[in-house]
Amino acid sequence: MSIEYDAIIVGSGPNGLAAAITLARAGCSVLVYEANATIGGGARSAELTLPGFLHDVCSAVHPLAAGSPFFKTLPLERFGLEWIQPEIPLAHPLDNGSAACLCKDIDVTAEQLHEDSGAYRRLMKPLARNWENLSIEFLQPMLHWPQHPITLAHFGILALCPATLLAKFIFKGEPARALFAGIAAHSFLPLEAPASSAFALVLGLAGHAVGWPIPRGGSQQISNALAAYLRELGGKIEVNHRIENLRDLPKSRAILLDVSVWEFLRIAGQNCHRDIAARLESFRHAPGIFKIDYALSEPIPWKAEACRRAGTIHLGGSIGRNRGGGTRGCARKNSRAPVRAGRATKFVR
Repeated sequence: MSIEYDAIIVGSGPNGLAAAITLARAGCSVLVYEANATIGGGARSAELTLPGFLHDVCSAVHPLAAGSPFFKTLPLERFGLEWIQPEIPLAHPLDNGSAACLCKDIDVTAEQLHEDSGAYRRLMKPLARNWENLSIEFLQPMLHWPQHPITLAHFGILALCPATLLAKFIFKGEPARALFAGIAAHSFLPLEAPASSAFALVLGLAGHAVGWPIPRGGSQQISNALAAYLRELGGKIEVNHRIENLRDLPKSRAILLDVSVWEFLRIAGQNCHRDIAARLESFRHAPGIFKIDYALSEPIPWKAEACRRAGTIHLGGSIGRNRGGGTRGCARKNSRAPVRAGRATKFVR
């Protein structure tokens, strides 16, 4: 059989579309298959409650997309991607009616942490100065030769600590500890687990470097912009086309699967060595999550004024109450900040 495409990608999530764009920019002919009617995988938006209320199906706030070295090489703004930067990226309300906030400016963040202002500056400023180099390391495949080994080693010493240990060692007050723990809970690891601090450091640094922005029009706009650029490069996308077996695909030089482990086994398991297939079959997901989508008729009456101006709210309480792993930590994400009457709000636990 003759070669029909240089590469075929199964799955149109951001990773699949990024792979397709990379190949298309190299001059390859590319075809993307998507099983659903809408592209985007976890980066999709839909009317999930009332007409006119647009909710993100999965991801909502995208600091690592805005800070991605790869995304910076793409003309996504030309295809309609616009980032909304909330006045305050993140607020973590506390039981006394106050809130600890992650602000884009490190000094502003530190000042409202009072007794821990100096400790926060000492922790974050050296890492923030090296954000560009660190982001290159973070957003590469896990197995790669570091381009900035000394900078990465400095980060790694801190990142390997459990979040509870690092927070209690560095900070004295509950606001700073709660803020750090709430960000670390994005890992879905118990906060006592090794390396749980890595998530707090990466997402905190991203907040200072690029903010915690929201795509105007929802996460679907990221996928739509990627797809539009891919089509401009000559790539093709077919939706409503579920692949059951690798034999169903046209002849190509390469096949890339942007799918879950179970979908990979269904599509390509028969082509794997039995030992690899057995290891994949034993794969376990991280703890599950659930979310609730609200159609609000008026703003939420937060006690802390900062929460009215924040794009993301972490409902986790103190570090002693927020055990991580997604069991008690709760993040609330607005379609824009502050919350307006009639706007959609998403809670993620």
